[in-house]
Amino acid sequence: MSRALPKYNKRRVVFIGGAAAVVLSGAIIAGSALAGTPDKSSTAQSARTLADPGTITCPDVKSQLPAVPASAQAEVDRNLALLDTQIAEANKRLVDTVGQGGANFVQNAILGPLKDKRVSTIDRIAISIGRQGTKPTGLDSLAACTLNAGGTDVGGAQTGGTDTGTETGSTDTATPSATASATDAAGGTDTTTAAGTISCPDVKSQLPAVPASAQAEVDRNLALLDTQIAEANKRLVDTVGQGGANFVQNAILGPLEDKRTSTIDRIAIAIGRQGTKPAGLDSLAACTLTK
Repeated sequence: MSRALPKYNKRRVVFIGGAAAVVLSGAIIAGSALAGTPDKSSTAQSARTLADPGTITCPDVKSQLPAVPASAQAEVDRNLALLDTQIAEANKRLVDTVGQGGANFVQNAILGPLKDKRVSTIDRIAISIGRQGTKPTGLDSLAACTLNAGGTDVGGAQTGGTDTGTETGSTDTATPSATASATDAAGGTDTTTAAGTISCPDVKSQLPAVPASAQAEVDRNLALLDTQIAEANKRLVDTVGQGGANFVQNAILGPLEDKRTSTIDRIAIAIGRQGTKPAGLDSLAACTLTK
């Protein structure tokens, strides 16, 4: 009996030791697995780094200007500052909308609208210089911007940011579109699509008597207003489903208002050269989307 007890104790020691070894091995394996699992915060940080949207850069306008008349300096400076503000806002939006939309989201929702705004602002700079001297030409070539660094350089693909129109006499006529069309007249008819239709206030009916010497230029810009609406309606159809809740406002209605503001201003200036420049027409620039 006394001999069996030591053997029993030996077996118990071996069993306990084996169990301890199994537990220790499990702990080591678990520790190794945990060590190989990436920290969630680190993963999120890596994702944010990979989603770096890049930076928008634009050609410098100030360095390309001719001598600015003293009487135009304040207005030119104000619009140069506005160009900087537009770039800063576009870069902020680039960050705020990372991951939104499809492959062309940045081009359609940020770079395109930015170019439209810059075209309008640069045009105001040229007009203000031209009032007291020779109006500079070719500045609209500085309107397009590019996306570089973290993003893809797609700025050069932008086309259509510059206003184009056809002189058609004294009647407002829109350039026809295969998918959408509109007329810049209160009594005009809009072609409604599944995307809705953009409608704008009538400008022609709000004009004073137009001097004969300004008639051609006024007619040309009235036709251009119609062209802009038709292009916006086509873009509305082509981009259905893109972007977030504010896509239409930011990518279509906002840029359209900027174009109309510039075009309406040219109409007022043309009339003012031979008579009294009409005031308040810029209130007709904003358009609405109807479903």
